[in-house]
Amino acid sequence: MLQIDIRLWHREGWLTAHQNFRVTWSRGGEVRNNIEVHVKDNHVILNYKHRQSGDEWKKESYPVYLDWTHCNYGGKRPWFLCPVQGCRRRVAILYSAGIFACRQCNQVLYTSQMENEMDRATGRADKIRDRLGWEPGILNGNGLKPRGMHWRTFERLSAEHDFYVNQSLLGATLKFKVPMDYFG
Repeated sequence: MLQIDIRLWHREGWLTAHQNFRVTWSRGGEVRNNIEVHVKDNHVILNYKHRQSGDEWKKESYPVYLDWTHCNYGGKRPWFLCPVQGCRRRVAILYSAGIFACRQCNQVLYTSQMENEMDRATGRADKIRDRLGWEPGILNGNGLKPRGMHWRTFERLSAEHDFYVNQSLLGATLKFKVPMDYFG
């Protein structure tokens, strides 16, 4: 999913009134899509083409209004106002599902919102493995105590790691309907 980030545009100095620029997305060196942006006083105009899974290309051109907030130590911070009628949410990033809009209007989920308990347990175990300097992946077995780490800390982290590994493996056995007597 394509996204545009106003923080990058501001950092690059592209939000000066009456300026035009182009944003390009590519994959493997091949340009996949691009968007022309025309900056006005209080909004930007987005010009681009898009299509839905094999349909004809559709041209889009519409304004996205900007809002500016003052920062505590001086300066101003820009925000997009979601262009979907009735929304007008102030956001830093707009996502494209045909029309560039906020996360809620385009129903974009965070990765953590798509994880189940098994995925969370695996992630927590891998985070502990990283802290202990062990090889990534819960099936790689436990490693040695890192030099300079207190034994009590190591034992606590190892116990947490083993708990999360067991939670993850239990989730996998339930997901794939492996009979519990399979493990002896």
